[in-house]
Amino acid sequence: MNKTELTDALADATDMTKADAQRAIDALFDTDEGIITDALQGEEKVQITGFGTFETRERSARMGRNPQTGEKIRIPASMTVNFRSGKGLKDAVNE
Repeated sequence: MNKTELTDALADATDMTKADAQRAIDALFDTDEGIITDALQGEEKVQITGFGTFETRERSARMGRNPQTGEKIRIPASMTVNFRSGKGLKDAVNE
C-alpha cells in the first residue's frame, strides 16, 4: 500500500474527505514537518500501544569496503530509526 492508497483507505474508514485524510497523513508521516519526525529528531520515542514503537538508535562508526574497488573505507557514526512492532500488530498479522 502506498501513500495514496493509505489516504483513500483513511478517507473511506473515517468518512473524511480525501483532502482531510491527506492532511492527517502528512501531519503524522511527513519527513520534514511530521509529528513522528519531530519527536524522533528530539530523541523522543513514539509509542503507539498495540501497534509499535518508533525510536532512534546510534549506529557507531565502523570500517566498510567499497564494493567496486574493494578499498577499505570508514563509515561514520550516524543515527538510525528503529521500529519495533507491538503485540497487537504481531497478533493481527499472525491470524
